[in-house]
Amino acid sequence: MALVREASIIFAGWAAVTRPMLEHAHKLRMIEKWGIGVDRIDIAAAREMKIPVAITSGSNAGAVSELAVGLMLAVYRRIAHVDRALRQGSWLKSEMRETCYQIAGKTVGIYGFGNIGRKVAQRLMGFDCRIIYFDAHRADEATEKKLNAQYVDSATLFAHSDIVTLHAPFIPATAHVVNAQSMASMKDGAVIINTARGELVDEDALLQALLSGKLLGAGLDAFAVEPVVADHPLLKLDQVVLTPHIGGAVFDNVENVARHAIGNIMRVLNGQPLAPEDVIVPVA
Repeated sequence: MALVREASIIFAGWAAVTRPMLEHAHKLRMIEKWGIGVDRIDIAAAREMKIPVAITSGSNAGAVSELAVGLMLAVYRRIAHVDRALRQGSWLKSEMRETCYQIAGKTVGIYGFGNIGRKVAQRLMGFDCRIIYFDAHRADEATEKKLNAQYVDSATLFAHSDIVTLHAPFIPATAHVVNAQSMASMKDGAVIINTARGELVDEDALLQALLSGKLLGAGLDAFAVEPVVADHPLLKLDQVVLTPHIGGAVFDNVENVARHAIGNIMRVLNGQPLAPEDVIVPVA
């Protein structure tokens, strides 16, 4: 509260921006989000108080998409598991042949086809896989053709994908989109990748799907509660690769995000318009 009382700008990271904070920030001109996720910002309160909110749309899409593909490879090739085993003196060369897979020839379903989802499709084009996607707003024909991506409905995406990778924001419509029912409809041996928000996945249902063998594995960069508690059951599974919500956390992209975010701040302070894709709450 002391920090925001005299603030003209709230530069939001992971900390929550709440209604009481906004009511206390009498000099506030705008909220600028480092990144794109605004689920920790009280957007309804900002709208009521006519406080502009902006994001850095697309600025970390490349980094997050690379991690998503990296997690696909890590799960399919069991990289974390064999790394641990090798360090402990086990040479699992022959054992891995029966449990590892390649992306080539598989169907990858991209749930959410915004900046990050499209970057994932672009990066997968060299892997000789089929790409399908679902989004609330279908891409134009030229984009689909360029990225060799086929639009399908949500049910078809889960039913036909060998890998489902999540790139949607957390909103009521996407809460627990990965649940017992959607996973039951998936192929046996499918994989879930989540570099979006933990709230998109029912973690209890995911655990059961992994323990039962319904799913081959999962690559998770986002969790329902962060940081993850030390005794979280998913931490005990070798077929799960985990990272601590680091999708956009690469050193050589910091300047790009910073320039984008500070550019938005300067435009608001100078009375200039923001790029439409960056606007969550417009300037009054």
